[in-house]
Amino acid sequence: MKKILLICDLGMSTSLMVKKMQEAAKTRGIEAEITAKSVRDYKACVADFDVALLGPQIRYKLAECQQIAASAGKKVECIDMMAYGTLKGDKVLDQALALID
Repeated sequence: MKKILLICDLGMSTSLMVKKMQEAAKTRGIEAEITAKSVRDYKACVADFDVALLGPQIRYKLAECQQIAASAGKKVECIDMMAYGTLKGDKVLDQALALID
């Protein structure tokens, strides 16, 4: 099972994206646990996931989050802004899976 963490400022704006990604994973037959959390919870939970993606609105936190992720042997990137804005769950799922594989 793939474990994907989405991070935003409060953990709420990514909830729609989580739903779209879950639908895309189900359609493809991919077992995935996709969760949204706030950036404040990131450090405590990043080690529990295979990859983390930041919402575009907190792109400025990328370097800090990458440093934390590296210490846990994980990867983190920002969600593509166009895919996020248009709720393309399949595209964001692809982005996450590419970082895992």
